[in-house]
Amino acid sequence: MLIVDASSIIYAWDNYPIRQFPGLWCWMAEQFTDRHLVMPRVAYDEVDNKAPECAAWLKDANIELFAITNVIVREAFKIKNLLGISSDSYHSKGVGENDIFIIATASVNNVGLVSDEGRQQRLPDISAKRKIPAVCAMDEVAVPCMNFIEFIKRSDVVFG
Repeated sequence: MLIVDASSIIYAWDNYPIRQFPGLWCWMAEQFTDRHLVMPRVAYDEVDNKAPECAAWLKDANIELFAITNVIVREAFKIKNLLGISSDSYHSKGVGENDIFIIATASVNNVGLVSDEGRQQRLPDISAKRKIPAVCAMDEVAVPCMNFIEFIKRSDVVFG
């Protein structure tokens, strides 16, 4: 099982239109149905706000939405503290609250995360400016993170 972030599903939706890549989207639907891919409710809500047609497709694909539980909230609080974020003082160039919940969901479930947030070649001086992949790579978090293309390549599926 992998957690999928809104950024990856929106990236796929925008760059691989279902009309031109039906095989990819049939396979994606299977991944959701078989629970190889799941999405936290907060990520789904982001998709619904930014790409409502994609959100409707996700519903039709029977995506399982993970609720934010107390265990996930505790993990998110730990990550937030690691980043030096106090109260709701998120840095505009770093992760937001939903991002932290998404990472915490992957961490609590001991699974990887598919995210198309930008990779930071050089870590920012301020930890709160880290994006999802950099937060996942922190030793204290240790969540495997890949983007959508890496996910597809790793699957070894050939779309005809």
